[in-house]
This record gives sequence, C-alpha cells and structure tokens, in this order.
Amino acid sequence: MRTLLKNGTVVNVFADELFKADVLMQDGVIIGVDDYDDAEADAVEDVAGRFICPGFIDGHIHIESTMLTPVELARTALPHGTVAIVADPHEIANVCGAKGIEYMLAASEGLPMTVYVMLPSCVPSTVFEESGACLTAADLAPCYAHPRVLGLAEVMNYPGVVAGDGEVLAKIADARSRGKIIDGHAPLLTGRALDTYIGTGIRSDHECYSAAEGRERIRKGQWLMIRQGTAARNLPGLIDLFDGPWSHRCLLVTDDVHPEDLLGHGHIDEIIRQAVRLGKSPLVGIRMASLQAAQRFGLSDRGAIAPGYRADVLVLDSLDDVKVRDVYAAGRKVVSGGTAVALTAPQVAADLAKAVQDSFHLDRLTAADFMIHPAGRRCRVIKTVPDQLLTEQWIADIDWDHDGGIDLGRDILEVAVIERHKHTGHRGLGFISGIGMKAGAIASSVSHDAHNIVVIGTNQEDMACAADHILDIGGGFVAVRDGAVLKDVALPIAGLMSPLPAAEVAAQNAALRDCIYQLGVPRGIAPLMTTAFMSLSVIPALKLTTQGLVDVDAQKIVPLCM
Repeated sequence: MRTLLKNGTVVNVFADELFKADVLMQDGVIIGVDDYDDAEADAVEDVAGRFICPGFIDGHIHIESTMLTPVELARTALPHGTVAIVADPHEIANVCGAKGIEYMLAASEGLPMTVYVMLPSCVPSTVFEESGACLTAADLAPCYAHPRVLGLAEVMNYPGVVAGDGEVLAKIADARSRGKIIDGHAPLLTGRALDTYIGTGIRSDHECYSAAEGRERIRKGQWLMIRQGTAARNLPGLIDLFDGPWSHRCLLVTDDVHPEDLLGHGHIDEIIRQAVRLGKSPLVGIRMASLQAAQRFGLSDRGAIAPGYRADVLVLDSLDDVKVRDVYAAGRKVVSGGTAVALTAPQVAADLAKAVQDSFHLDRLTAADFMIHPAGRRCRVIKTVPDQLLTEQWIADIDWDHDGGIDLGRDILEVAVIERHKHTGHRGLGFISGIGMKAGAIASSVSHDAHNIVVIGTNQEDMACAADHILDIGGGFVAVRDGAVLKDVALPIAGLMSPLPAAEVAAQNAALRDCIYQLGVPRGIAPLMTTAFMSLSVIPALKLTTQGLVDVDAQKIVPLCM
C-alpha cells in the first residue's frame, strides 16, 4: 500500500533546512520526497501547514526507571513522536540476571516503538554492590545473536577500565570482536585517564555535566549523549553544544524518567522544546534526536525523511513547540491526532514471567536494625547535589545523644541500604543531607544498580516500618509517618515495574511524591529518583551500599566515623 503525505514542509536533517514536498511511503519505506499526484497513492493525507520530520530515538533509557512495562512505555511515548528507544536493562538484570534481559526482549517484541537493547556491562556495577546476579562476558555472549541487541551498554565501572580490570575488559573485547557498539559512563573523568577509557573502544558518554566536559569527549572521538531526565537534568549545562561543530556529535537521551513526567511534559520532544526555550534551533534538536541517534547506533535505514529510509515519520502541528499530530512507524499510522492506536502486549513465556516475580529474600526488620553504633563524633555525610546524580562528602560533628545522630535542624537524616536478594542480612548505615525531610521515612526497592532496599528517615521506627512495607508489597516505594503507611506504589515486577497502565502508575507516583513533600522535602527535589541513586557506587563522590560507605573516586570502603 502506498501512502502519500501531501503539501507538507519537510524537515531535512542532512542540511538543517525546511522545504515544501510530498512524502510517499510504501511497504514501510519512504520511496519518494518530491511532487506527486494523488493518483499515485492508495491513501492521501493532506498535511498543508504542517511539518514532516523523522521519528525520534531515545539513545539511552532504562525502561525499568519509567516503572512501566515496555508496552505501556510504547503507549505513552509514541504520541510524543518516539519511534525507537535504545534500552539498557541493567536494572532488571541486576535483580534477575540473564532471565531479566530475556524478559525485556520478549515483553518488547513487535511493538511499533522499536526497543533496541544494549547488554548490561556491569552486573553488578562494582565489587561494592550485592546484586541478585553476576553476569560475565560468557553469560552475555549468547544474547548478541538477538537482532535487536546492538552492543554493550554503559560501562559504568570506569575505574576498573582505567585500572585494567580483566573481567570488564573481557566484556569490552568480546563486544568489539563482534563488531558491536559500546556505550560509556565516566562522570568527571578527564585527561589521560579519559584517553585510556576511550581507547578501549567506548565511543559515547551520557555522564557529562558541563560543556567543557562535552567538548573534551567529542574532541576525543566520542558521541555525547545530552541527558535530560527526572533526576539528572544536564541540558542547561550542555546547551552550548547545540552550536557550531559540536552539535553534529550529540544525541538526546532521558536515561531515567518517571511516568508522570512522560505524561505531563513529554519525552524527547520535551528536550527539544526546552532547548528551543533556551534559544536553540528546533532543527538541530530534531537532527540530534533522529539522524544522529541512528548514526551512533549503526541504524543506517533510520532517522531521516529521504528515499530508502524506514518510514518512521512524524507530522507536527508546530515546529518550535514540537507538537506531534500523527506518527507513522514503518509506514503504519500508530498515532492519529495525538492519540495512539490500541496496542496489544507481547506474549511472555510463563517461566520468564515467573522469573521476575518474588525477588525479595530477607527478614522483617525492627528499629534496632537501624541503630548506628558510634565510633567517633566526626562522621562522613552524603550531601546531595540538586538536579544531579553526583554527591559530595560532608564531614560533620554528630550528636549521638540525640535521636541516634539524626539532626533535623542541620538536615542530617539517616540512610540505610538493606540487601534483599540472597538473605545475607547485610545492611549499610549512614547519614545523608540535602533531602530536607522533617518527619517520617521513605523507602524504595529502586536503588541503582543492585536494587536493594534503600531507606531514608527521621527516626528508626519509621525506617523499619517503611522497609517492611516494601517487602509486603513485593517492591516499590512507600512513605511512612508515626508507624503508619501514608502512600505507596507497588512494583511487583522485579521490584522495579508495575503491570498497571501508565496513567495509574503516574497518579500513584505523583500522590506519593506530594505526600513526601508534606513530610518536609522541598518541592523541586525529585525525592524518589534522588533516593534511587544514593547507592550507585560509580558516580562520585560518596555513596552507600550494603557493605558501607564507598569513596567512589578512591574506589574503596571508608568508615562512617573518622
């Protein structure tokens, strides 16, 4: 069947230009961009006054962080023009191992939003993590045969790469031997250490916070992923890279984004809108989100409105506002007037579905389990950084005679990370600042990347109540005050995802977030996403795992008290 889009203005991503033309599609491919008669097509759509541009590709996202199943993410993202994503399933892999990867591939099979996969490189991310599985290069090798597997995902253990860690380098070497792509993750790495890291074949990075960092990576041959998600909002710091030669080596990604942000603001389209509000050209943003994302991942038939390219086509009502009207995926109209067609969830084998359930193995907890035994007054405190995944180390004098060291007046709360995969009973205990909570406790089974239970609280009794409730609901988020559960979000799929529709998950999450704000957390902070990264020992400077505090730069466990 031939479909003709008539009288539109084409966004040409090869030349950053606009021109009037008709677009003819057949059998999922664009076969012409020129002037055509209506008689040359089976179906004709008059798009006069509108813009025709290539569909958007999110070059790096963790589906699990949306809390949605792949089909629900597709239903949510397609109306925003997202026709493909490149997913790293390292969250579910850290919980369920190779079965988690198989589940994500099966649950995304045949969706009109193509789900490409990069294999998790760091399960666990470092030796300081206690995850539910350990994946070696040999474990990953069979997965490369899947047609939607593009390569090796973000190599987070950058200290290991620089130091020559054999297992990490084996995964990189195996991917390179297969001609596969390798993504990076090396926050604040620079100079010769960065040279060593890139020299192994790692050709991209999304952990950049300043234009200067981005320019160094581009100069050294990497693609720069400009990230704007729920917790990490790097676009303002990288906005200058939309100019000059730098923009030609950039693509747009969300990495981690919550469902209410997707529903309320958008996806890649929202990043382009934000760039436009900061004074940049929508044409550059569209190029980054389509052609350059496709080029980075070797998708030579995607990312442009041109003959021979896959017919992933958007019709926009407005260019600057990136207002998506219609979406064609491989020539099939999947969004009409902003509304997606009905999608059927792919069938998942019973054994895979079972493998991602019942992922909690630990005893119930009491307030005594959260008591910190003092070994000195001067202690290390994790200090959060607004809108970033980075943290700082604050050395503070702790008053142990008052609430076990918790000091609400100085915004010093307790934080705990509890092992939940293998019934070890291990717990890491410490202090955190920058959350602002004045009462109660919050807990989550989403704690990158090992996804143990992380709890932040103003008292040990509420912390125990919150942790136990996470166990009761099979994973998710909860807010507790005075021993009572206020709000929760159940995520029974590996303790990471919900089977519910996106709107319901978003509503639950928004209600929980509002509840947390009522506990004193300032509005503007993303408390759940911030909490989720307090255990990730590959992002500087100080993090907490089940084994204790980790000095990320030094890559060693450090004592709480000095």
